Amino acid sequence: MSDMTTHHGGSAASMAIRENYLAMARQKQMYGGILLIVFIAMMVSGFQLADARNAGGFWTGFTQVFDFPSEVLAEGIEKAALLPALFLEFLPSLIETLNIAAVSTLIGAAFAIVLALLSTRGLARWPRLIPLFRRSMDGMRAIPEIVIALVLIFILGGGPVPAMIAIAFHTAGALGKLFSEVSENADLKPVEGLSSVGASWIQKMWLGVIPQVAPNWLSYGLLRFEINIRASAILGFVGSGGIGHDLRIAMQWGQGRYDEVVAIFILLFVTIVFFDQLSSHYRNRLVKGH
Repeated sequence: MSDMTTHHGGSAASMAIRENYLAMARQKQMYGGILLIVFIAMMVSGFQLADARNAGGFWTGFTQVFDFPSEVLAEGIEKAALLPALFLEFLPSLIETLNIAAVSTLIGAAFAIVLALLSTRGLARWPRLIPLFRRSMDGMRAIPEIVIALVLIFILGGGPVPAMIAIAFHTAGALGKLFSEVSENADLKPVEGLSSVGASWIQKMWLGVIPQVAPNWLSYGLLRFEINIRASAILGFVGSGGIGHDLRIAMQWGQGRYDEVVAIFILLFVTIVFFDQLSSHYRNRLVKGH
């Protein structure tokens, strides 16, 4: 009798748990549906507002979206024999773009290492200042490179220096966050051993932490270098030197110079693909060991 009562009570409890779970699932679906409706309404209203403020209108100009690319491609094909000479002509600008990306990545990574170690729980030199360093990195990531570059161009004038500073500033915030997350998973036993023999904070970081996290840091640094190549080309478009500056001039001249646009796009495409494959190869070797 008692077994039947226990069985009946267990079945009732199971049914109650099932009903509660189904109720929670229905409530979650309802909230998800409401959020989806709100999101779609905001997207539609935002598109209508942007389309109303647009000079031409999206739908009326949509049919012409391929006109410019087709003109550029047609002229590039027509003057294909001139492309090798243009590659050589724009090669110095491409090298300048790569230099901007490389220097800004190195400078940004150096600052990121310091910020990461100062903002990692269990490793920070001043634990009470961890929120300050974390919010500083948030601010550095929040400001787009192009905004920083435009301000620096106004102050310093055009050239590669504003682009380098802008990219390095953003890189320090982005890599600092990633480096800090990697450092949080480091084994603290070597640090404790170094503390027991009186090592300084710098010695503990250099000997106890950095050897553990260096492969992942290098992997993230290579990935950031790829991103910075694209960023330096884009910043060149607003007057920060490099191949982006040549691209802007060629596009401003219009028809008759579109072969230069094609040559620059091909150079950028080949360069980005090359460094993407190269960095992917070395990232795999660093992280996976093969």
